[in-house]
Amino acid sequence: MTEIRLAVETRGDSDRVATVTVDNPAKLNVLDPAGIAALERTFLDLAVDDALRAVILRGAGDRAFIGGADIRAMAGLDPESARTFITGLHRACDAIRKVPVPVIARIEGYALGAGLEIAASCDLRISADNARFGMPEVKVGIPSVIEAALLPRLVGWGRARWLLYTGQMIGAEEAERWGLVERVVPSADLDATEASCVAAILAAGPRAIRLQKRLIREWEGLRLSDAIACGIATFAEAYASSEPIERMTAFLGKKTSPSR
Repeated sequence: MTEIRLAVETRGDSDRVATVTVDNPAKLNVLDPAGIAALERTFLDLAVDDALRAVILRGAGDRAFIGGADIRAMAGLDPESARTFITGLHRACDAIRKVPVPVIARIEGYALGAGLEIAASCDLRISADNARFGMPEVKVGIPSVIEAALLPRLVGWGRARWLLYTGQMIGAEEAERWGLVERVVPSADLDATEASCVAAILAAGPRAIRLQKRLIREWEGLRLSDAIACGIATFAEAYASSEPIERMTAFLGKKTSPSR
């Protein structure tokens, strides 16, 4: 059985950073139905934490981020139960996407099938150089669905087709070239890279980050002209709080203060 572990750390006065770990390293952290449901519940709970600033999603151990969905569970499905199973997995991915702060996938080892869909549902992906990515569903008689639809937006239609039709894996360096991950570093540097990314998010305005994530989600479904109009409205909304004025005043104070 795959366990979902949650650890929340408070940084500074009130900033909260959550780490969600998919924990079944003996089976490459594959997700069974109970694990999928627990993953959804965890992210739904995180979504209502007003002090939350960032989330890190990782797999236990260094052999896999998430090795996919549990084939043993899928082998016994019929059309009705298949719909229920895949809808549950989509709901978990959607819960990740709807958390109002950045979610960072910390990837070591295999990210396959459902694991790659979950990684694609995150805002940023930091990968160890030993990571391997693939969508092998067609090899076991099913198409890649749900959040696999995010892949063309990340890597383009041709490369998405390559992953989905061939079921072949690619390495971390190729994944970075394709735009599937944002950073590739040696495994020994993964913690430091993750920490640097989180620190940059924490240094930004908390409300600005939440507005930015919401706006990016809205851009996904809008024409360019509508996306720009939405951005103008969001820019104005930012000034409904004191955050821009306070931060800009502080910035200008640093610029104008005499050097010592």
